[in-house]
Amino acid sequence: MKKSLFILSLLACFLTACSSRPGKTADADERPLITVTIEPLRYFTEALAGDRFRVVSMVPKGASPETYDPTPNQLVDLSESAAYLCIGYIGFEQAWLDRLGENAPHLRFFDLSEGIRLIRDGEHAHDGHGVEPHIWNSARNALRIAGNLTNALISIDPACDSLYRQRCDSLSRVILHTDSLCRVLLEQPGADRTFLIYHPALSYFARDYGLRQIPIEAGGKEPSPAYLKELVDVCRKETVHVIFVQPEFDRRNAELIAEQTGARVEPINPLSYDWPQEMLHVARALSLPADTLNQKK
Repeated sequence: MKKSLFILSLLACFLTACSSRPGKTADADERPLITVTIEPLRYFTEALAGDRFRVVSMVPKGASPETYDPTPNQLVDLSESAAYLCIGYIGFEQAWLDRLGENAPHLRFFDLSEGIRLIRDGEHAHDGHGVEPHIWNSARNALRIAGNLTNALISIDPACDSLYRQRCDSLSRVILHTDSLCRVLLEQPGADRTFLIYHPALSYFARDYGLRQIPIEAGGKEPSPAYLKELVDVCRKETVHVIFVQPEFDRRNAELIAEQTGARVEPINPLSYDWPQEMLHVARALSLPADTLNQKK
């Protein structure tokens, strides 16, 4: 009887530890804070952290993570954070992480790109590392990010080790299901294997599914007239049907190419919080037959 009571007491302690927030009361506004760089990373973090932490993004909706500067209020919030979870190679991080660390010496930084096979090429030499930074736009990479996030949360909040591992299993199932749906769409007869995009944010997505991504933006700069003409010729030769554009970039050059080639301009948001839906949106756009695209123009 005593042994049974002891076991029940231990179980009660475990459940209490993982239902209360570390070092805070039950008030939602007093949850410990975790800061991330971008909204897709907030999606992954909240899926794992649940109600244990409040998660905020440094780069707000509609802003470019290549050039964004944090506000004074964000710096105050950051100084109160338990940790900063970063992608590792985004322009904002390259410019600010050292300064953010100086502003909050106690802050723990976790690089979620660890273990990911990075794409390195001259197109991204302007970032200081020659690394394609958009690692989250890939189901394969998302699984690694989820694992890295789990390790980070366990390091911050070790009392709930098993809870975070269970949530990682659940998130991994969502990622694998999204990947499966994307593959079904992209394997349909007539699905495009080549696409244009203004800013090359889908390099890892293209690698996952054996696609060819052609950026309109060249080396982080606006395309020259000669390069635009080259892109028109490539579109005609490769029979490109879709040109992706992101909300933080000017779409006029994409529309100019579309007018001359009959391709469709498709708005996407690789920085969306809703990671599964955005991945499926890209796959659906590429899977639509050409005649369907022309009807929608």
